[in-house]
Amino acid sequence: MGNFTSDDPNGLNSQDLHGKLIQLKNFMIYSLMKPAFDIKSARLDVLAIHLHTADLTELEEFLRQRAGQYQELDIVPFVLDVQDFDHPESLDIGAMLTLFARYGMQILGLRHESENWSSFAARYHLVFSRSDKSEPQQPKINQDPAPVQATVINNPTVLISTPVRTGQQVYAENGDLIVTGIVSEGAELIADGNIHVYAPMRGRALAGAKGNTNARIFIHSMQAELVSVAGIYRNFEQDLPDHLHKKAVQVSLQDNRLVISAIDTD
Repeated sequence: MGNFTSDDPNGLNSQDLHGKLIQLKNFMIYSLMKPAFDIKSARLDVLAIHLHTADLTELEEFLRQRAGQYQELDIVPFVLDVQDFDHPESLDIGAMLTLFARYGMQILGLRHESENWSSFAARYHLVFSRSDKSEPQQPKINQDPAPVQATVINNPTVLISTPVRTGQQVYAENGDLIVTGIVSEGAELIADGNIHVYAPMRGRALAGAKGNTNARIFIHSMQAELVSVAGIYRNFEQDLPDHLHKKAVQVSLQDNRLVISAIDTD
């Protein structure tokens, strides 16, 4: 008997059929194989370090003085904001990365408004993030007063009405965080804006995570392990003074210092 042939121009001869079967077999085998990796969406919470000096000696002295505060954040990655500097050559980034790492602060990326810094970041295997240097503009004085309009708040407020347990983390991106349930030891609250806790606060609270120095933390019953505003931290290895411990307090920055003050509830 001869080989199978088809007069139909769209038909398959035996050789073509054999090739198609091999392709189908390979496809089925590939489909059953477990891939080496999958790519899925994820979000990594990072904090920004706003660098104000290129002097390594000054930087190391500052880190040494605050080493106790930053030890609590050895698992938190950082982005180095170099907005204060115009040219990459003005910084010894390699030495700075080593210095920060020595104090347990892992730098994952650089942030600047200019794309000129992107290749510089790649040189040190860092992620580059372009910042929006849009400083708040002073309002112009109009001769004719405009009618009062409602302010539209673009940044959402996150409300958590359940307890935040040990090991849990809540992050309010580009907004405020309000928690009405108890926050246990080992739990962490992070917000780019303000943090309000209307219950006993025994975990960590980090407000102004993207560098907002005007952010504040309001706590109904202060028992926190650590508080932070815009990267300035304070942990509490010892009990707070009686006028602050288990009292209503607010935490804010004044002259680059963290200030904890009691709130008069009478």
